[in-house]
Amino acid sequence: MAQTQHDAGWYLFDYGMVIAAAPAAGDWDRLEQTAGRELRAPGSTYWAHRHSFDAGALDSPSYWSAVLERPVEPAEAENLDRLDTGLWSHPDPRTREVLRSLESRGASMAVLSNMPARMSQIFEAEGWWTGYFEHLIFSGPLRLAKPDPRIYEHALATMGAEASDVVFIDDKRENIDAAAALGLETVHYTADTDLAAELGL
Repeated sequence: MAQTQHDAGWYLFDYGMVIAAAPAAGDWDRLEQTAGRELRAPGSTYWAHRHSFDAGALDSPSYWSAVLERPVEPAEAENLDRLDTGLWSHPDPRTREVLRSLESRGASMAVLSNMPARMSQIFEAEGWWTGYFEHLIFSGPLRLAKPDPRIYEHALATMGAEASDVVFIDDKRENIDAAAALGLETVHYTADTDLAAELGL
């Protein structure tokens, strides 16, 4: 458990599977119908190229061309990006309550998420959750992705914070381990996590 009385420090949240819940079946259906292939399975082309997309090594047309295994023009890629963003748009109600609680306490909060550049642009313009945070730090525009230590160092510099003053919440063990190695306090967020209790709220 993170031993936190950090209203004078920072809470650094991952986005997917922490702020956002798992994608709904209907959203996968819409994306797969448009793509003309199954994408949700763990071994699909959607996931095979995802880290490169998140890390900014692929732009949207290049990523979707790799996923669909055929050329994809920018207009089609934009439509697919919109459907992809829809996958990750549903709030996790447990985290939403924690965000409200932290906001009411005047806590400092930021996001550090592996996210493609276009998706980050859409969320920055339209996301329900962005107003909770002082900083939104996304991998795609930086061309750096967790668990690369450099993206955590960038986040610390952006927040003007020491590692020991930050609690980092993420669903992936490798990202948690990388943050802990730099001295951040961490919470590994899973389906069984009582995040309010972990944060001492």
